[in-house]
Amino acid sequence: VQLQASGGGLVQAGGSLTLSCAASGNMFSINVMGWYRQAPGNQRELVALIVSDRITEYGDSVRGRFTISRDKAKNAVYLQMNSLKHEDAGVYYCKAGWAAAYGSRWQFAKNGKEYWGKGTQVTVSS
Repeated sequence: VQLQASGGGLVQAGGSLTLSCAASGNMFSINVMGWYRQAPGNQRELVALIVSDRITEYGDSVRGRFTISRDKAKNAVYLQMNSLKHEDAGVYYCKAGWAAAYGSRWQFAKNGKEYWGKGTQVTVSS
């Protein structure tokens, strides 16, 4: 599975941006796609994921502002980012793999096969 992310760029604080990730290859073993981000000096963190086109999970800092969606026919996942803040800046990575439920939340399965795309930079200006 190959993932190609796009859509990053420079946006003013309070603005919006949409990221896209196109997947290619054998998607048979994929039931989840998501976005992670990494700011300089920080660990990579989950932004959002979508399981089987209908179950979504969001990081606490983006819930209510970001929306993840998937077009299964196009093997694509999108991240609509609204009300962007300076702390949203970073490199955004697309990820695909297999998800499992841990308690009440879905996550990428531990020890599951996973695929990463190259990141796309999001910069938020004043």
